Amino acid sequence: MKLAALALVAACTASAGAPAHSPIPDSATQLVTAIVDDWPSTTATLQRWQRAKGSAWQPVGEAWPAVIGATGAAWGDGLHGRGAPAGLAGPIKHEGDQATPAGAFGIRAAYGYAAEAPAGTKLAYTPSAGLECVDDPGSSHYAQITRAGGDWHSAEQMKRRDALYTWVIDVGHNPARIRGDGSCIFLHVWDGPQSTTVGCTAMAEPKLAELVATLEPTAVYVLLPRTAYRALAAAWKLPGDKVAP
Repeated sequence: MKLAALALVAACTASAGAPAHSPIPDSATQLVTAIVDDWPSTTATLQRWQRAKGSAWQPVGEAWPAVIGATGAAWGDGLHGRGAPAGLAGPIKHEGDQATPAGAFGIRAAYGYAAEAPAGTKLAYTPSAGLECVDDPGSSHYAQITRAGGDWHSAEQMKRRDALYTWVIDVGHNPARIRGDGSCIFLHVWDGPQSTTVGCTAMAEPKLAELVATLEPTAVYVLLPRTAYRALAAAWKLPGDKVAP
């Protein structure tokens, strides 16, 4: 079977075993939602949410704009499972497709050009100098952020010559590091509201610095097209119509 046909089959296949219940742990008190209009859209609206144990999500501040991958969104690997939740369709994320993973994801850590994180930061923070994120599926360090110099042929430099990685939040996509499922998925600084990324979510630097300073390690990031958000809102116990009218 040709690669194009294989990709089409993958794009139309829901993941077996994806949880019907909410993938957002009850212990999570912070949530960031990103809503895109449809799968090919390259812009998103983000909103931060907070809740007390047993309470409903409440918005924190105002929503803000962001940009995503040049080819839009595609189901990723995360807290929701691998690929599309049962009963839902959509493209499937793979390495090099320039699509931003859709689904629910944990937050791993933060990185940046500064020697220290913003005041109040609770996420584990590491200065970026000398670090690379390995995007070579043939490497034993695939989908890991590690010191430069290893068994890989391609990697993302975590300290770039531009400002895009001034602050970085590492999104917990592909936690099992399945080769070819996609790597190096971040929240990072954008190159402006008309820009796109190669698979990350990017936004203005002040908003990203605010997330670095305020998110807890148990925070969850949910990115979904609007129709998928509506379909999953009840099962995933997502906030209501404010961000998905």
